[in-house]
Amino acid sequence: MLIEYKHVDVYQEVQEVLTDVTFTIDEGEFVYVIGKVGSGKSSLIKTLYGELPIHSGEATVMEHDMCNLKRKHLPDLRRKLGVIFQDFQLLTDRTVDANLRFVLKATGWKNKEDINNRIEEVLELVGMSTKGYKLPSELSGGEQQRIAIARSILNYPKLILADEPTGNLDADTSKQITELLMKIVKEQGATVVMITHNLNLLDMYPGRVFECKDKALIEVSNENLQEAENEVNEQA
Repeated sequence: MLIEYKHVDVYQEVQEVLTDVTFTIDEGEFVYVIGKVGSGKSSLIKTLYGELPIHSGEATVMEHDMCNLKRKHLPDLRRKLGVIFQDFQLLTDRTVDANLRFVLKATGWKNKEDINNRIEEVLELVGMSTKGYKLPSELSGGEQQRIAIARSILNYPKLILADEPTGNLDADTSKQITELLMKIVKEQGATVVMITHNLNLLDMYPGRVFECKDKALIEVSNENLQEAENEVNEQA
């Protein structure tokens, strides 16, 4: 079991956003988290990589006890997972190659040849092998997100957390990014947990679906998926 939560309450500062959260996720799964704005999706993701603490229930992520995880042990957890953000969060003052090199060195890689080979591997995997010399500002939004994905898989993570990775992208590019994440699941054996408002992706690229609704996390069956999508689409 890669992730296991039992009766967890999720707080954003002092406000309770989710209550009695219970779920499990295995290796090699592709999982969507949907819900209206403010329903607790991002807060849930943040508990998975220790950005938000957990004070109740039981929570395990890749054998780490998230309820008792000390801050000094966070780097060990985060080296084992990858996080992809909606706004890419690339270092704008350095090239793609330098962005990836910075992460590898920061996470303990020392051999120059190993570093160069790993950068070459991840750029090829995300279809960006000719873009290493470019600055982020010279890339399109979709290209920047591909680089963000490359960054997230540098350390062979078992778990990739994607917080609205297609939120700033057009429909065609969103499909390409989701296909790429599906490919990583299939070829690398990673697990992806992805927040999305683009509910068309759920039909095109099926996976498990959880909905944040009324302070609860509910797994949505295929039979009830359309109803859940309609509820989310009612917003705004």
